[in-house]
Order: sequence, then C-alpha cells, then structure tokens
Amino acid sequence: MVIEGNDQMQFNKSELKAVAGKPIKLTLKHVGTIPKEAMGHNLVILEQGTDEGAFAAKAIEAKATDYIPASEKASIVAHTKLLGGGEEDTIEFTIDKKGTYNFLCTFPGHVAMMKGILIVE
Repeated sequence: MVIEGNDQMQFNKSELKAVAGKPIKLTLKHVGTIPKEAMGHNLVILEQGTDEGAFAAKAIEAKATDYIPASEKASIVAHTKLLGGGEEDTIEFTIDKKGTYNFLCTFPGHVAMMKGILIVE
C-alpha cells in the first residue's frame, strides 16, 4: 500500500485497510519538492487508545529524533523516516489485533491536517 504526502501538508488518503496477523508493507512517498527541514513528512501509526494530541505535543519537542519521541515508544506500532520532497520510505510490520489505529505526521504543525486511520480487520 502506498500513501503520498505533499507540499500542501496533506496525505492523499485518510483511511488505510489491512488484515490482522498478515504482514503490512506501507510506502510513504513525499511527492512535493520542499526539503524536509521545511516540509518534512513521516507516518506514525499509534497503538489503539493513544491520545493523538498528547503524542503530537511530545513529538514537537523531539527534533533530534525526527519528531519521534523516545518516551512514547510503547505507543507506536510503526513509523517511517522523516522525508523531504521526492523521497520515499517503505516499512513492514504486522498488527495482530483487529481495530482502528490512528496515523499521523509528527512534523510540527502537520498533525491538524495530516492524519487518518488504519482499519485492521
């Protein structure tokens, strides 16, 4: 499955679907042209029940680790690298538990527009 992020701070999908217990291969493509220092995108999938707002607030402080807060590692199912325009990253992971998992971009200011859900059936 492929999801794109652009220079207008948008993912091209707000909903992804997967099957519980089966490997998930997810590629994030940054289809814009702006470098990651100014318009970086990543995709972080959160465990069910994680407070998205609180997570995003901690992520803003985690510039040294590409806005992936080490203190919140237990809340993260999987995440891509931080990408700039023209870059892409593919991750592989498996979710065993059916449900709805939030995903978001943790670059400062992006979470308001760059988020969605992964439905695991």
